[in-house]
Amino acid sequence: MSVGLAQAMGLQFTQDWKLAVRSRSDWANPMIFFVLVITLLPLGIGPEVKQLAAIAPGMIWIVALLATLLSLDAMFRSDWDDGSLEQMLISPHPLPMLVLSKIAVHWLVTGLPLTLLSPLLGLMLSLPEAGYLPLIVSLFIGSACLSFIGAIGAALTVALRQGGLLISLIIMPFYVPVLIFGASAAMRAVQGFEYHGLLVMLGGFLALAVAGAPFAVAAALRISSEG
Repeated sequence: MSVGLAQAMGLQFTQDWKLAVRSRSDWANPMIFFVLVITLLPLGIGPEVKQLAAIAPGMIWIVALLATLLSLDAMFRSDWDDGSLEQMLISPHPLPMLVLSKIAVHWLVTGLPLTLLSPLLGLMLSLPEAGYLPLIVSLFIGSACLSFIGAIGAALTVALRQGGLLISLIIMPFYVPVLIFGASAAMRAVQGFEYHGLLVMLGGFLALAVAGAPFAVAAALRISSEG
């Protein structure tokens, strides 16, 4: 009996979610890294409140980006190792739609937890009250962008055993605009300036990523499987 596209995407999502929950290190390591770096930062630069507040948005965003990088190599690795990626490639359903389910799971176990942790870490860095809302919103949108963009690099390097560094080199230039607009939104809010336009730009980046990244990832997976 044939399975509809929506049902196939649901099954793919459920399978990836269960695998992600079982592979605790894949989602726990980025969060531990995120918390540890932000916790140690005041020890390295001093406990001066004004200094910490000035760098808090940028540092939280940079560490969140680096934490996301830690989890990218595993996005398609298990599928490659157990042969399920090959089944995805020959599936009668559109590969970009199946890939979309995998990217959604990656964001749910990586980007969303980092976003939810950001207020606590902002408090540790003496982030002014005005910066919390734009920081959370920018990370909510921006972390999804990071997952979509990072999936392209993960797909291109899935056939390589040590592809982590190569992923960083491939996708880092595309991460820079997201980092700039995301961190700037919180910084401008702290300084008392208008920041909503920056969040709109981030939303535009996310719309482009949702529309184009699944197709780029699907093409990259086919290239990697033929290599």
